[in-house]
Amino acid sequence: MSVPIAPRSYVAAASAIAGGSDNPRAFLERCLDSIDAHEKDVLAFVHLDIESARKSADASAARWRAGKQLSPIDGMPVGVKDVIETVDMPTGMGSPLFAGVRSGRDAASVKALRQAGAVIVGKTVTTEFAASVPGPTRNPHDLRRTPGGSSSGSAAGSAAGFFSVGLGTQVVGSIVRPAGFCGVVGFKPSLGAINRGGSHDFMSQSSQGALGASLADVWAALIEIANRCGGDPGWPGLAGPVPQPVAKAPRALVVLETPGWPKVSAGLKVDFDAVVDKLAKAGVKIVSRKQSPAVEAVEKAIEQALPLTRDINGWESIWPLNIYRDRDAEKLSRDMREKLAEAEKMTPDDYRRALAARDLMRQAYAALADIADGCVTLSAPGPAPIGLGHTGDPAFVVAGSALGVPALTLPLLREQGLPVGVQLMGFAQRDAEAVAVAAWINALGA
Repeated sequence: MSVPIAPRSYVAAASAIAGGSDNPRAFLERCLDSIDAHEKDVLAFVHLDIESARKSADASAARWRAGKQLSPIDGMPVGVKDVIETVDMPTGMGSPLFAGVRSGRDAASVKALRQAGAVIVGKTVTTEFAASVPGPTRNPHDLRRTPGGSSSGSAAGSAAGFFSVGLGTQVVGSIVRPAGFCGVVGFKPSLGAINRGGSHDFMSQSSQGALGASLADVWAALIEIANRCGGDPGWPGLAGPVPQPVAKAPRALVVLETPGWPKVSAGLKVDFDAVVDKLAKAGVKIVSRKQSPAVEAVEKAIEQALPLTRDINGWESIWPLNIYRDRDAEKLSRDMREKLAEAEKMTPDDYRRALAARDLMRQAYAALADIADGCVTLSAPGPAPIGLGHTGDPAFVVAGSALGVPALTLPLLREQGLPVGVQLMGFAQRDAEAVAVAAWINALGA
């Protein structure tokens, strides 16, 4: 069983809105029609505020009529992952510990979206504390399957046409993997690119990004955020043109197998190889581990990306999880309590060694910038698995998080009739270049 797949691009509607044949309220109503018809099956939201969304859309429509729109995304319907604070809605973080809790403030990114005129439709389902225990959201392509996580509701809601863009966060694979599973575009920017103030994704390799109907939509939302509130303290923040960077053919791309490659079906390997062949025929030099010692060094290094990430995330999450356990251990999942117990066995020296190993991994990857404009791989070993108790294998996506580089997924492949994303990883703080290459790959239809 599935629901209609209808990613709804606001950027694609912009010319009609500017010309008066469409308007933000009418666009929102189409989203609300989809929500009314299918949210009961998809379960993308933990909180909806339709009345406020309609008021915001009406105000936006008036600005467009007067030629005084605040930005290109003025009127864009947006879903906000429920670890990101909103002044007018609870921020529950997927945990009964925070059910109904209101912080009384907007996160920096949400404030910036409102300043740009975006319409906040509601809060989208996250896994518990944006970690591994899933919520109820289902994949619109097959309601028996996971949408991925932790940005579950943002991925599923984008695919079902509930909004044009959903904010997400990623510390392991929480943007790229669910976007790939749900057949939408996902963009996890470089570390520090988007200000995380008021967002409960505090770990050292966390990034805030977006999932949406098109590459143009996710770029438009994120660049408008960055142009208003910048990046994390100490980081330059996402920078680039409005609208999105012009598509640019890469001189060379690295093909990364990652530790996920042995898990990929023979048919999907053939399909991915066809994508790579199409890139080569379009004039892109393809570099693999068989041809380059530098690539082989990266392949070896990222074999440790998942265990290192688990150690680093574990140490960094001892607080506040130990405080939450003290408040009411029964409201933490068993999985979370077990992870906390393991993390508490670590020492500061264990953490320092993990950070040092991650730094070496990043150095090895940075060297690839001398030979290529990015790396291509899959977003997952296959389509979303059946069942809602697990968010899917992170083998292909954790490297981009550990490396701190921009990672995008494009809905270019299908397996068993279901979407699988092609992932492009760029180089740290060179996000606009990565988006330009992704736009070229997308236009090629690779």
